[in-house]
Amino acid sequence: MTEHCAGKSGGLSAAHLFRAALAGFALCSASAAAQASDILGATEAEIQDQQRWRVIFSPYVWGASLNGTAGVLGYSTDVKMPFHEIFKNLDVGLMGNLEVTNGTFGVYVDGQYVKTSQDEDILDNELALQVINTTLAAGAYYRVYEQELGGATLFGRPRVFAIEPTLGVRWTQIDAKVEVGPMTARRKVQWTDPFIGARMIYDIDDRWNFAAEADIGGFGAGTDFSAHGQAYLGYRTMIRDVPTMFRVGYRVLYQDYDGGDNVSDFKYRVTQHGPVVGLSITF
Repeated sequence: MTEHCAGKSGGLSAAHLFRAALAGFALCSASAAAQASDILGATEAEIQDQQRWRVIFSPYVWGASLNGTAGVLGYSTDVKMPFHEIFKNLDVGLMGNLEVTNGTFGVYVDGQYVKTSQDEDILDNELALQVINTTLAAGAYYRVYEQELGGATLFGRPRVFAIEPTLGVRWTQIDAKVEVGPMTARRKVQWTDPFIGARMIYDIDDRWNFAAEADIGGFGAGTDFSAHGQAYLGYRTMIRDVPTMFRVGYRVLYQDYDGGDNVSDFKYRVTQHGPVVGLSITF
């Protein structure tokens, strides 16, 4: 009797232990599954956040000087106009860039509208010169290479080094009006250049960023040849919870336009170059 009771008691203990082990295993499995689900959910959320579309608005000021040659009516003249002279005669200056991107693919529009006017007295006649220079560039890019550098930027995205080829068109219009006494002469020329190029982005740390881009174009479609390049150092910050990057850099645009062989055709071989300051606001 005693041995039977002891054997029965031992059997109950084994069953309890087996059930406890099963329960523990089930709890551990559920916990692991929950943790895996949380990790996968967080990863999917991060991926979705990286791939969501964003709008980046970037107003800026380009302190461009002009160097080169320009000609019309068979006459050619040197163009050498530092920025301080342009600024002295500036009436209106509007510049900005609008970009829509999901981090991998993006499109953008970049434009400048500059109107200058000046008056001079020549042989007892007042000469008034007004020039409106308008440039619009529209392009698209695709991120073909990306290397994560570890850590995240202030905006919560991974620090990266990236390369993005670009393709687009650049439209330029120069509208000049001259008034001498009662006489008025006006000339307007415009051209459109296709271009190809590339952009580079390097996140130095969570706040500092370096970006550069360059392209070439024309190919006889508008200008005989054009080249454009710019480089920026950016600093990230938050303004009222809105991701904002302050930028400072340098920009160059060279255009070689030849209107034709007639003496009345306009010729323009000029380089615009100078410092740029601005900011980028991400929505």
